[in-house]
Amino acid sequence: MATPRTTPTVMVGRDAELDEVASSLGVGGGEPGGVVLLSGDAGVGKTRLLMELRDRALAEGWQVLAGHCLDFGDSALPYLPFSEVIGRLLVDRPDVVEKVATTHPALARLKPGRRMIGADEDASALDRGDLFEAVHALLGTAAGQAPLLLVVEDTHWADRSTRDMLSFLFSRPFSAPVGVVASYRSDDLHRRHPLRRQVAEWSRLREVDRVALSPLPDDAVRALVAQLAPAGLDAKELAGLTQDVVDRADGNAFFVEELTSAATVGDLGDLADVLLVRLDRLDDTARQVVRTASVSGRKVAHDMLEVVSGLDAAALDEGLRRAVEMNVLVAEHGRYAFRHALLAEAVYDDLLPGERVRLHGRYAAALRDGAARGAAAELARHARLATDLDLALDASIRAGHEASSVGGPDEAAYHYQQALELLAEPSRFARADVEVSKLVVQAADALNASGDAERAVALIDAHLERLPEDTTDAARSRMLMAQANALYVIETVRDPAAVSARAVELAPEGDSPLRARALAVHARVLAGGGRYDEAQAAGMDALALAEKLQLSDLVADAVTTLSLLKKAGPKEGLRAALGDAVAQAEATGAVLSEVRGRFLLGRSYEDWAEFAEAERWFRSTIDVALAAGLPWAPYAFEARWQLAWVLHVQGRWDDVLTLTDVADLTPPAIPRALLDSIRLLVRQARGEDITAEVQALRRLWEREGGIAIQSAELQTVCAGRSGDAAAVLAAYDEAVTVLGRIWHEWFSARVRLAAVAVAELAALVPRMSAAERERVVVDVERLHGDGHTVLERYADPSGHWGPEGRAWVKRLDAETLRVRWLAGVDAPPLDVLLEVWRETVQLFDDFGHVHETARSRAALAAILRATGDVAAGRVEADLARDAARALGARPLLETLAALGSGPARGDAAPDTLTAREAEILAHVAEGRSNGEIAKQLFISAKTVSVHVSNILAKLGASGRTEAAAIARRRGLLS
Repeated sequence: MATPRTTPTVMVGRDAELDEVASSLGVGGGEPGGVVLLSGDAGVGKTRLLMELRDRALAEGWQVLAGHCLDFGDSALPYLPFSEVIGRLLVDRPDVVEKVATTHPALARLKPGRRMIGADEDASALDRGDLFEAVHALLGTAAGQAPLLLVVEDTHWADRSTRDMLSFLFSRPFSAPVGVVASYRSDDLHRRHPLRRQVAEWSRLREVDRVALSPLPDDAVRALVAQLAPAGLDAKELAGLTQDVVDRADGNAFFVEELTSAATVGDLGDLADVLLVRLDRLDDTARQVVRTASVSGRKVAHDMLEVVSGLDAAALDEGLRRAVEMNVLVAEHGRYAFRHALLAEAVYDDLLPGERVRLHGRYAAALRDGAARGAAAELARHARLATDLDLALDASIRAGHEASSVGGPDEAAYHYQQALELLAEPSRFARADVEVSKLVVQAADALNASGDAERAVALIDAHLERLPEDTTDAARSRMLMAQANALYVIETVRDPAAVSARAVELAPEGDSPLRARALAVHARVLAGGGRYDEAQAAGMDALALAEKLQLSDLVADAVTTLSLLKKAGPKEGLRAALGDAVAQAEATGAVLSEVRGRFLLGRSYEDWAEFAEAERWFRSTIDVALAAGLPWAPYAFEARWQLAWVLHVQGRWDDVLTLTDVADLTPPAIPRALLDSIRLLVRQARGEDITAEVQALRRLWEREGGIAIQSAELQTVCAGRSGDAAAVLAAYDEAVTVLGRIWHEWFSARVRLAAVAVAELAALVPRMSAAERERVVVDVERLHGDGHTVLERYADPSGHWGPEGRAWVKRLDAETLRVRWLAGVDAPPLDVLLEVWRETVQLFDDFGHVHETARSRAALAAILRATGDVAAGRVEADLARDAARALGARPLLETLAALGSGPARGDAAPDTLTAREAEILAHVAEGRSNGEIAKQLFISAKTVSVHVSNILAKLGASGRTEAAAIARRRGLLS
């Protein structure tokens, strides 16, 4: 039987894509460097193209480094491809690695040997920014000798930390020529896949190009079959084989190879069977080697196979040789990899259940005993799948520590929770030498750091309920401390201060680090709740004890809390104290305290509408948190959210959309919803129908008050645009009910919500009947009273009701007067109405809120026009129109267009009513006076009088009542 050529000698059908990738990177011409995202379905030919790119780059004098993401299932190993790259450089250019490690010590954390079980462990926390800078410096230094091409394959399997590292490298320029290619399976990127949104974010970077490999065209498939088909086939046989492959391969290069190979033994069955045909051609020894290798995943080290295969060295070498010759495995740098991930998956799936358990057990034993090298995450995976759950427990804890040490809170949380699940079995709990309270706190802290404080609270709650009666006070204190730490950053009816106070009570007396931490948390929680005197006492105790015990991170935490307490004094004192606290936290490496201090500085400037400085501090908060791998940690996310609000106020709406597009960072539900609510403010103001998206946010109101505020405003405007006054009031009342329950009744944002609701009602008044107008005035007075009650009860320790608050209070006053004026119920004097609206415009302009200033100008312009001051109205309208055009605020532009339109004209007969006359006649029929009609149509009462006279003349009516009767008889009223 003829043997097929299972590897094509010449790449087929990908020359254009190869040239495109090479050109983007400057391989073979042009400026070297850049980033390419290479995508395509599994088996479509990504790896083959990358091999050709490698060969071309090497021929052009480039250096090439490759790292691979592996499918470890849920056993995440942060930064795996970069450890592989560093391992390669340690072999090829150890001098470069050591040189960079001297100035960037964090690089040592990713050396392959440091990540292996049994290596010296460094439990200290790592600033992830240092790690990113170290890898960046390593690549740049290595490229100093010759251009460097970094290839990262299979990023659809990348852990979050690896994705964040790639984001850093893609966005940070190199001083030397470095090109990066990242490949991924596009068919694996389902809607919720974390890489899907990240690819979208990467694609917006100027340096990034995307190349997608589509299926091979039929002609290319035929050419590939011609290369692979065995010699000796006659033309008819070759044509038949070719057509069969074309029909079944769907342009997938790997399927073409496998189907062509399988055809030589007369089997073109299901694809899984086709993939396994290659296995059937191996002898028993080679099959044993390949089956054993599949348990490792895509790749396996030679030393591991020596231990787990059950073969002697000679038999193993012979089996490997045969597997390589038959193109099942490929050898690279002391490791063996399946020629394609699909083949590895097919072989693993073909194992019998008991066979899998035994093989995973061998891997676990090899890693446990040090007979082969591997990371704790690998050991945890193998032990779990081997049902050796005691070993999986120990390995999961170690994997959590390892992930934490390299800035991977998501991965750490997963491993710690796996360990806690294993400890739930009573006999294992009894056997284990594990302090459960510490493990629970480590898991909760990791969840909190990844932005999922709600899960952290739930985790601690569950374990507190299960604590044995003989649990020590110290253990309970430790868990309560972590619980309070999470509770005070979420919306809850529970009192975090009561929890932290109990943690202090249970903490050991004397010079105890645990007591110092409990006091620091208690001070922070008290400060967050506005209990400043108590916070001062707890903070001072925490600071004294932390200094005595030389706990630098706690010193920084306590100093930051005590600095915040200066809020009751001049803002300059607060800012100076916070600046000192940030500097101290930065110097001692207390990242969380530094993040908190930077955020609080940003808020101070935001509160006073000093937006340039607010933006500077918020952006620095985001940068520090991102560098540490903590984008969703407390205060880190809030900085992004508050900055988005600042940009929205400033009218930098495109910047808002960019900042809040955080798909690459895979945020938890609450942070995503908060950012989405800011995005929706922009989209709604630009005229999009966002009703369904706003309704979807309703389920999260009780979980986060910020979502309730933003989405209640959005919902109010939606109701107003639909002409539903009852729904406008319902949106306000519902938000007040929810926020009154989770915060307090007279929260500051209630002023803004009331003003927005009254503004929407004002727009609806002209369409209301007299009875409806009277009712709506009563409702508006209620909302107006609510807003002023908030102002009376405002109790911020600074005593400062800021520029934003003053603008919204005045807007509430102005909108209330406008409703009364339009409704003709207790209408204000015209000079009072105009003065309040001019003050509203001025206050919003002083505050810097571009859109609300424009909206206020539009309202003022309408009033001026209606009262006959057309010139002044035109000035205000023109200013509002300019702002609306710059913002892309279509609804506001439409309002202004309607305001500026004149009466319709035509060639109507003398007794035919014009459109404006018909409109006024309808109001006359409803019993409105000339003054009321003038207000509703934004024209002068004198103009209305002229129109009424014309109407009476055309209808031959002696008065308004007769005119209405004639109109009804003639069908002139709709």
